[in-house]
Amino acid sequence: MITLLLVRHGLTELTGPVLAGWTPGLSLDGRGRAQASALGERLAPVPLAAVVSSPLDRCLETAGAVVSAPGRAAPPPGGIRPDERFGEVRYGDWTGRPLKELAEEPLWRVVQAHPSAVTFPGREGEAMAAAQHRAVAAVRDWNARIAAEAGPEATYLVCSHGDIIKAVVADALGLHLDQFQRIQVDPASLTVIRYTELRPFVVRLNDTGGGVSGLLPGPGAPAGGEGDAPVGGGA
Repeated sequence: MITLLLVRHGLTELTGPVLAGWTPGLSLDGRGRAQASALGERLAPVPLAAVVSSPLDRCLETAGAVVSAPGRAAPPPGGIRPDERFGEVRYGDWTGRPLKELAEEPLWRVVQAHPSAVTFPGREGEAMAAAQHRAVAAVRDWNARIAAEAGPEATYLVCSHGDIIKAVVADALGLHLDQFQRIQVDPASLTVIRYTELRPFVVRLNDTGGGVSGLLPGPGAPAGGEGDAPVGGGA
């Protein structure tokens, strides 16, 4: 039962008003650094078998705050491991444009209602379905790798981007990609998925301040088997 901690990067000067995408050299601003620091301190008690990150600066900085947080007993093996598959969706010609402007584009409504049909415009534009596929494939690869490196009960962290995390959560919930806009992932939020042989369990979603005692190593699988959901909801 591998536990995946999905972290969205902290705020940048573009987060919110502008679609940043793969804008180079975009770092956390003061708010984002404070968010990342607080998140790192909150996660310090949780043993991490690895920290994986999108290669974009804002994610590497957020992951760095987790790795170097005061109170972390030991840094994760291998430091921060970049993986381009967790990089932001490639929004093509939409990159760097204000969201208010993009909301007037005909494609905006398709992104909202039928994202599985969307390929962003321009030579660098990516299909949303392709972005989900690469991210989910990366999660499966890392689940197997972490289990081999640290055992089947290990926990690791991935720092990524809003739409990528939403796409991974949609897959874990068994939702069609067209439903992923119903999921919210705020800056510096924590989402937790436990992967068992039977099914994934979405343990937390968009957590921006909860305690972490439930993420520490604890008792084994519930009655019925590791992948079974407790009838009645459990304790």
